[in-house]
Amino acid sequence: MKALEKNPNWKGRRGPVVLVIMDGVGYGKYKEGDAVAASKMDNLNLLTDISPHIKLKAHGTAVGLPSDEDMGNSEVGHNAMGCGRVFNQGAALVSKSIETNAIFQGSAWKEIVNNVNESANSTLHFIGLFSDGNVHSHMDHLKAMITQAKKENVKNVRIHILFDGRDVGETSAFEYLDPFETFLKELNNGGFDAKIASGGGRMWITMDRYGADWSMVDRGWQTHVLGTARQFASAREAVETYRKEIPGIIDQDLKEFVVAEGGKPIGTIEDGDSVIYFNFRGDRALEMTAAFEDDVFDKFDRKRRPKVCYAGMMEYDGDLHVPSRYLVSPPSIDKTMGEYLAASGTRTLAISETQKFGHVTYFFNGNRTGKFDEKLEDYIEIKSDVIPFEQKPLMKCKEITDKVVEAIQSGKYDFIRLNYPNGDMVGHTGVYKAVIESMEGMDVQLGRLKKAADESGAVMVITADHGNSDDMFEHEKKTGAVSLKEDGTPKAKTSHSLNPVPCIIYDPECKGEYPNEPKESCLNEGLGISSVASTCMLLLGFIPPADYDKSVLKM
Repeated sequence: MKALEKNPNWKGRRGPVVLVIMDGVGYGKYKEGDAVAASKMDNLNLLTDISPHIKLKAHGTAVGLPSDEDMGNSEVGHNAMGCGRVFNQGAALVSKSIETNAIFQGSAWKEIVNNVNESANSTLHFIGLFSDGNVHSHMDHLKAMITQAKKENVKNVRIHILFDGRDVGETSAFEYLDPFETFLKELNNGGFDAKIASGGGRMWITMDRYGADWSMVDRGWQTHVLGTARQFASAREAVETYRKEIPGIIDQDLKEFVVAEGGKPIGTIEDGDSVIYFNFRGDRALEMTAAFEDDVFDKFDRKRRPKVCYAGMMEYDGDLHVPSRYLVSPPSIDKTMGEYLAASGTRTLAISETQKFGHVTYFFNGNRTGKFDEKLEDYIEIKSDVIPFEQKPLMKCKEITDKVVEAIQSGKYDFIRLNYPNGDMVGHTGVYKAVIESMEGMDVQLGRLKKAADESGAVMVITADHGNSDDMFEHEKKTGAVSLKEDGTPKAKTSHSLNPVPCIIYDPECKGEYPNEPKESCLNEGLGISSVASTCMLLLGFIPPADYDKSVLKM
């Protein structure tokens, strides 16, 4: 990798460039439900009032997703910011692969199908997020694979569903479940048998990430593989029962279940079966993949590990090549900001708590595990609490700030990037009061960062990877009115938003290299968050690569 060219017009700064990623913090479209605007955000407002600022696109085609109807997410958002360009991302890649039939012509699909067809008693299992949120998975992908499996003479299919309620409506389970059951009924005949076998909520079983709570994966294993969860006659019965027994429970928290006939689970995973994890996004797929693939495994007692032919929808970790078999190749991302900065001798710190640590490292570096230069880069992970986020909405933003302030004052780093997870993780709970508390707690930490920047001559670039806390209520599409529950209270929105996010350049010792006035016209307009990379490079005194997206700075 070639070092970046120095900008001869840059006059330097005393302190580092600090990229502050306020995860899930955007500009709301509606006043009602915009928890960011409703919060007491004195420091964020002050920084906006005294600094150049602009709105950046953080969803849809601006981050490589198929259309502007697709909400952004933390993975593609950090990819875009860290890579300086927009790459077609998971959903688009899988959809294209299905459209061209390439997925079914690949060796992984053929191995999966051939393995099942070798024995009349073998079953093809699908595990994944059961919605069309298009963040981790899409129902259309699942349906296409089941349909193709029938065409290729697979006899038995079992689906292990993870209810969403996070990237889609919080209690929308039946909107997906009922049409899907009809779809299966129409496919099934004397020679083909496809059924839902087990399930639960995505935040209760299976879909943990970054090793935050392996008990979720344990419950998923017990449910999908061993079939030891509570039994029901159907998935619908399970949802109805849990909603009655646990008033107010939302889909992402639904307890585990198995579908049984005559007291026997209909879809345990056995030797000789094939398994496809149909999520295309990697962060919440890696742990269950490890449970299936790792010979040495100590995270929980698997009790038995069936000998199966296992595949992920995509390669979830390109460096470790996990899983060993996958259906669609991920985008090939090269020449990331981190790689360029390492080649240019830039001393870097990346920090967040567990919930977003992989985002400021792995995803920011273009889906790459590890560092580009051990001598130049430090990564700090602050362990997240294993507790519902609404119960401790401040999360670890203070602890993150403690480390960052110390790092700024140390003079050891040229570039620091951090992620405050509050706006996203607490936003996903749908608990409005908790989100307000999380925003106001994060704002206190922004004040501490500003103070450190003032004292050290650092530059702050404040932005976000996507919106979430800015859109906490469901709204009627036609009128924009708040959607209400039967009791007259607003329906909580737990998914990401389609809203733009801030980009604020706080440069207390600006030396005139660019217009530094508190107005939008000082910055380039109409850009997406991929422009963050060029912006940071310019503030570090480098000329960005020619193929990087344009900086927000008018230099």
